[in-house]
Amino acid sequence: MADLSHAVNIEDLRLLARRRLPRAIFDFFDGGAEDEVTLRGNRAAFERVRLLPKVLVDVAEIDTKVMLFGKPMNLPLAIGPTGGIGAGRPGADLMLARAAKACGIPFTLATPATASIERAAEVGGRLWFQLYVVRDREFREKLVARAWSAGYEALLVTVDLPVSGKRERDPKNGFVTPYRPNWRNSHDVLGKPGWLLDILRHGLPQMENFEGYRFSSTKVTDIATAVGREMDAGFDWEELGRLRDLWPGKLLLKGVERADDAERAAAAGCDGVVVSNHGGRQLDGAAPTLDALPAIASSVGKKMTVLLDGGIRRGVDIVKARALGAQAVLTGRATLFGVMAGGEPGARRALEILSSELERSMRLCGARSVAELGAELVSRNP
Repeated sequence: MADLSHAVNIEDLRLLARRRLPRAIFDFFDGGAEDEVTLRGNRAAFERVRLLPKVLVDVAEIDTKVMLFGKPMNLPLAIGPTGGIGAGRPGADLMLARAAKACGIPFTLATPATASIERAAEVGGRLWFQLYVVRDREFREKLVARAWSAGYEALLVTVDLPVSGKRERDPKNGFVTPYRPNWRNSHDVLGKPGWLLDILRHGLPQMENFEGYRFSSTKVTDIATAVGREMDAGFDWEELGRLRDLWPGKLLLKGVERADDAERAAAAGCDGVVVSNHGGRQLDGAAPTLDALPAIASSVGKKMTVLLDGGIRRGVDIVKARALGAQAVLTGRATLFGVMAGGEPGARRALEILSSELERSMRLCGARSVAELGAELVSRNP
């Protein structure tokens, strides 16, 4: 187990994860599409924003709690969906769910998770389900019904995935899922004894929510690629309306970067949007999410919940996202690096880092509560 006490920031957890994982698996989690312009852009957007802190404010007591969908959260933060992560650490999905529950924030289970909807529900806490819109309508509607039956609060419909992005690190590394050691990657695998021991002990995980799914190809050797091929490129606003009728809980569109799309989502009865470019893993050249946020927040922020993901690595990033109009953020890679580095304690360490940095940044900005993180804190100078 990694010594998490020396991890003082998310980048430290990232480096610990890289040290533990075979290169192909680490790159699958860490990488983006094509030239990774959008992947880098998500971070660069946060780095461009400058703050104008208030001084001589009594910040002895800080309140990081927020209300979302009528329920309290200890932080304006939720764990976002990350698929196939059992390849990096068996049981990682449930570890993240338990860490989120302990922290008092929601956890989002991905459709291609390596834990089923029902197994994750056994953890308890606030649970959201991310729906991949596969072509088999009956199958996807069964997923929706299962999530509601298991007690999930919100359905996050991923709408930026009509086809899978071109993530070039994967074919260069010979990566497929389920990941299987072979002659090409044997040297890398043997150099990661901690990971290898976990896999030998627990076996190679499967994407449990796809059990029983009939893939269009009979030669499914790469489930990750196969899932991308199974996306319903014809899914449109009319089909979204059908999902709205089926799902009694909170419904959010994940993958929105345009204000007009957000307006249309509100008109369609959605409860919120996640401003997202899939972590830079889909369209390379898509706008950084923080750049897309202000127009969307201005357009629909009073009508529906606006969340943001992409590039969250510091507590001050949460401050910046709130100041520019997001009610809360989702983190994907930050907690993923934590769980890959150190299991559930690593995930908790990631959340501790973000929480403590958020509190410190709020004090330094002169904000006593999350509600006081407003646009006046953002410098308008380039």
